[in-house]
Amino acid sequence: MPAPSASVPSSLRIAIVGAGQIGSTFARQLARAGHDVAVVARPGSVRLAQLQRDGAIVDSGGGRAGVRVFDRLDATIAYDLVIVTLLAHQVDAVIPDLQRSAAACVQFMGNMFDPDRLRHAIGAERCAFGMPFVQAMLDGNGRLTATIGAGGQKTIIGRHESVDVFNAADLPAVLEPDMPLWLRCHAPLCIAFQSISIAGVRRNGGASWTEALVLARGVHACFALIERLGFPVYPRSKRLMARSPAAGLAAVLWAMSRIRSFRDLLATGKSECVALVDMIAAAGAGIAAPDLVARIVAMKPGG
Repeated sequence: MPAPSASVPSSLRIAIVGAGQIGSTFARQLARAGHDVAVVARPGSVRLAQLQRDGAIVDSGGGRAGVRVFDRLDATIAYDLVIVTLLAHQVDAVIPDLQRSAAACVQFMGNMFDPDRLRHAIGAERCAFGMPFVQAMLDGNGRLTATIGAGGQKTIIGRHESVDVFNAADLPAVLEPDMPLWLRCHAPLCIAFQSISIAGVRRNGGASWTEALVLARGVHACFALIERLGFPVYPRSKRLMARSPAAGLAAVLWAMSRIRSFRDLLATGKSECVALVDMIAAAGAGIAAPDLVARIVAMKPGG
């Protein structure tokens, strides 16, 4: 483990709200880096019971990273950083605790279409965003297997201080100067990847061309809505995608649905996928033409 950079305190008080695959990976790495890590899991959940039993994040090889375990965020503790790894449609349940929290920074890590809503709820001065790029799974006994930095992938974060903390904890990260806009424009692709993976699993080998084309047209409709809402499509790679024929993106989605590792990784996100579609379609109500909203709604996974 590399020594922390001069800009990273040797020990921060960090809470991680959400103890699933991503939250557990973050907790393990940050605890191993010497930080005081608290993990908040859903009351009554199997995962909470596992963490209470172990008092640690336990990996598949038996390695342990000690953490404190809670079923609710203690708003009186002045955490240096609270990391929220819940799915976008699960966040509302913890917003009251986050609003009351004495934490210096609340950082949401995951897919979302309307980050401005959370900045307004938490306060722009202490609200930050990011997108995790790690691959992880928990087995039935709560043991973690995580792949970090595969293929040079780096977690994207919109806060300098958090980038330093993550890198010092062997969680490769890079700064994104406009993280809220990045997330808004990434949500359509997240839906497309998850939905095409679900279709591929349902067909036991790959999605149909029709399914891929429906999703590609839906991504274009989402980008058009983003522009109607007054935002540019960002970054340049997505802007080029928005201007390219839908058939090109459809071909990519069709091919990716035939890669088993891709399907297995993303086909578990049906609830998140449906929730994101609903959020984007709601944003288009009364602003976008009905046919554009219909193309967005058509992105929901079937089956």
